[in-house]
Amino acid sequence: MVKGTAIAAPSPTLFFPPTPTLPLSSRHLRPVSPSYSGTIRQALHRFKASSLHHQRFIINYSLSSASPIRSEGGGSNTVLDVNEIRQRCNKWRWKGHVINYFVHPASPPLHGDGILLEDHSLQPPLLLVHGFGASIAHWRRNIRVLAQSYTVYAIDLLGFGDSDKPAGFAYTMEVWAQLILDFLDEIIQNPAVLMGNSVGSLACVIAATESRHGLVRGLVLLNCAGGMNNKAIVDDWRIKLLLPLLLLFDLLLKQKGIASTIFERVKQRGSLRNILLSVYGNKESVDDDLVEIIKRPADDEGALDAFISIVTGPPGPSPVQLMPRISLPVLVLWGDQDPFTPLDGPVGKYFSSLPSRLPNVSVCVLERVGHCPHDDRPDLVHQKLLPWLATLPTS
Repeated sequence: MVKGTAIAAPSPTLFFPPTPTLPLSSRHLRPVSPSYSGTIRQALHRFKASSLHHQRFIINYSLSSASPIRSEGGGSNTVLDVNEIRQRCNKWRWKGHVINYFVHPASPPLHGDGILLEDHSLQPPLLLVHGFGASIAHWRRNIRVLAQSYTVYAIDLLGFGDSDKPAGFAYTMEVWAQLILDFLDEIIQNPAVLMGNSVGSLACVIAATESRHGLVRGLVLLNCAGGMNNKAIVDDWRIKLLLPLLLLFDLLLKQKGIASTIFERVKQRGSLRNILLSVYGNKESVDDDLVEIIKRPADDEGALDAFISIVTGPPGPSPVQLMPRISLPVLVLWGDQDPFTPLDGPVGKYFSSLPSRLPNVSVCVLERVGHCPHDDRPDLVHQKLLPWLATLPTS
């Protein structure tokens, strides 16, 4: 395995190191004598050893209930600015390619009176993996909420966002899964919970099946894709009807001139907005920032090659074969208005049936939610996600 190399960020004042510290402002600090501090620390350590899971659940659930994320759009004060995300990103060299990633340390674990609420070092970090055409900023409505209790990482998969888009590269699900595993090993360096959307979910599933040394602590799957493209879904009557058109589309995309024309039309802001409106249940979440999140990386050199390779390439392993191999805790969240991987399609039906087959899997159907639940209705996602995360073992 070729080891990756972290690359210094352009602005040192905005750089977050791979293992982030927890900055404390003056309002979090108060003078405490060494002996008194040690006594409190020992007592708290004994208390956490006996009741940590209950304590974490109460704290996390209180945060999810009391924070403004119950508003339709997720609460304006919980949404990270897209430009801020870009400025705070770091670079990591992986197999000769530059990978863009983001890290948000967990909030300081001190209450206003100086009492330790939770030891974040005992909690697994989270790694967020976007879906097709998206990037780190697609998690802008989730990062701050999750960082109230967890250190949050997010990554731009090779070919997306601000990561490299190498010309002529053959993209596969297995490549992305290996990227995730190497990121866990080299950057996070701790067992983490993987949280993915669409093809990002499938990449997380593949990574979990290939993981060694306990690098993956749990999985959160948001409308998991059946493959890198629709050629993976062969037993859906809708795909069977459209299969001749899909094959023709693949053939056309392999003609660079035709592919360029199609891609230029698809990535226009008006076209992107219409596509997003068709896959989101909450239309108010389709704002200008979301359109720009998808649009800007599509203008990069190599974006067309990535689009062609992903749409025309092999679909990769099926989650139907992979999920029985996973014994980790798994939370599946599924928007019931998803036109890409519909709940009544073969992939949706399979995941819906998993709790009766696999005791480690929990499934929640989110009503009036589309293909990207975390951005479509973040409030609903957080209400299900935070209590589930609090039940995970700390080691």
